[in-house]
Amino acid sequence: MLFLLFQLGKDRYALEARRIVEVVSLVELKRLPQAPKGVAGIFNYHGQPVPVIDMSELTLGCSAAERLSTRLILVHHPDSHGRNRLLGIIAEHVTQTVRLESHQFRDTGVQIGAAPYLGPVLMDALGPIQWLYEQRLLSEPVRNLLFSESMALAPLSAESAGQPETGQ
Repeated sequence: MLFLLFQLGKDRYALEARRIVEVVSLVELKRLPQAPKGVAGIFNYHGQPVPVIDMSELTLGCSAAERLSTRLILVHHPDSHGRNRLLGIIAEHVTQTVRLESHQFRDTGVQIGAAPYLGPVLMDALGPIQWLYEQRLLSEPVRNLLFSESMALAPLSAESAGQPETGQ
């Protein structure tokens, strides 16, 4: 299987590449006042508002550093009705892909209720890589907030977002 690697702090994580729609440069986001922890905002993706999660803020409590290797990873995330919706994930050091076999990952034996998206771990020469299950990133209340019907039906123009539309 092909995985995209990224970092949170000094720890490495992997997303299954076939679950990724696109990786784009970090763009300016429209912030959402009073948004839950980890919700960075929304951006205009081909005329549609796409919610974005900052993995560093969600997991470490601080925003991702704006580096050349910080990227916005677009994935499909199921809404409360099971329909796939686009979700952006901000992650640092998004610089490589690697082929790994799923059986190489081992269960850690630790389950953190607040982080159901953390999967098994693979140990390599550089240390652990933890599999991140993007479909488990959002709690039900946050998923309902970000993927409400009104947001799904309202196109976001480049002017109303206050930024240019991405060409990706």
